Parts: sequence; structure tokens; C-alpha cells
Amino acid sequence: MVQAYILIQTEVGKASSVAEVISKLPGVIQAEDVTGPYDVIVRAQADTVDELGHMVVAKVQQVDGITRTLTCPVVHL
Repeated sequence: MVQAYILIQTEVGKASSVAEVISKLPGVIQAEDVTGPYDVIVRAQADTVDELGHMVVAKVQQVDGITRTLTCPVVHL
């Protein structure tokens, strides 16, 4: 199992609706709108890194109102 934080920048005024839509996607553990340089932070999981990447590109980045994403895989050192 691979987990990651997905940091999302949205269009002005879209953070709440983006977080709501993303929270319903399969593989999303949590999605919250926040303040700071990013508007939404998502915790997601998938079986493999490839599946995680596919989820980000094919599902998350397609949500209306998103301008940029940064995916940060969780590592256990």
C-alpha cells in the first residue's frame, strides 16, 4: 500500500467545492481545505505507485477548479 499527500492549489473561491468532490473519490482517505500556499490537502492511498499516479492524473487533476497539484508520497525511513 502506497500513501501520499496531494497538495492542491485551486481557483479563488473553489477550495471547499474541490475538497468535497475529491473526498468522494476512491482511494481518498481525507480531503480538507486549508489556508496557506495550498488550498486543499488530500491524503490518498493506492496499491502501487503507478495506481497512485493514475489516480492523481486521471481523477484528481480532472476536478473542476484545480490549477496545480503536488504529490508527496509517504516514506518510512
